Amino acid sequence: MTEQDRQEILSKVPELTLVFWIIKILATTLGETGGDAMTMSFLGETTAEGTGYGYLIGTAVFGVIFLIAVAIQIKAKKFHPAIYWITIIATTTVGTTLADYVTRSLGIGYAGGSALLLALVLLTLFIWYRTLGSVSVDTVSEPKVEIFYWLTIMFSQTLGTALGDWTADDVGLDLGYGGAAIVFGSLLLVIAAMYFWTKVSRTALFWAAFILTRPLGAVVGDFLDKPTERGGLELSRYAASAVLLIAIAVLVVIFEQKPAETGH
Repeated sequence: MTEQDRQEILSKVPELTLVFWIIKILATTLGETGGDAMTMSFLGETTAEGTGYGYLIGTAVFGVIFLIAVAIQIKAKKFHPAIYWITIIATTTVGTTLADYVTRSLGIGYAGGSALLLALVLLTLFIWYRTLGSVSVDTVSEPKVEIFYWLTIMFSQTLGTALGDWTADDVGLDLGYGGAAIVFGSLLLVIAAMYFWTKVSRTALFWAAFILTRPLGAVVGDFLDKPTERGGLELSRYAASAVLLIAIAVLVVIFEQKPAETGH
């Protein structure tokens, strides 16, 4: 098999390794601190009731970045780690601001926002499956599949943000950032155990894990930058975001990431 033939059967997403999941969690944490830095620090503090236009403006800004990043990713002929992770970060930041806008500015609350966003994730997966016959990430090698992939990821990142806020901050649950992190971390361990010791669909487990890493990152990000009276460390959102971005860049450079082999 020639190198060209090999590239033709490779996906434009990375293999699912431990490093992939570590970078994913760091990226989702960056999405929270970066999104908050834009809507709360740069554009001015917005209230829990969503007065002001911080969330909407932040969503518009990050939405444009997301669209540009996806366009570059789709145009690329093969897998490029830097392009892929920049696009992932774009989905986490727009997911943060969009979730805050839906749950706070629209006034439907964390439970309503989570339900709405879960419906959007499931609807996207359903349409993807009915259109192309599979929602497995090892089929992501063509533009049409990539569009479904990134749309699903964007909705899943938004859903994850709403879930994280719901469990950590909502009056009914109010687990705090530490308690919420333990809940989502434990659920991820359960999924990992199911991957190694059961025959549950690997595709279903991937999407479950992908969604759950987002609320884990969200509550960790909130823990880093929220006020101490609310249980956070009250670190600078800009500084926390910079440190997380550097950590991601270092991991991407140090650890070689190979494209996943497609199922074609």
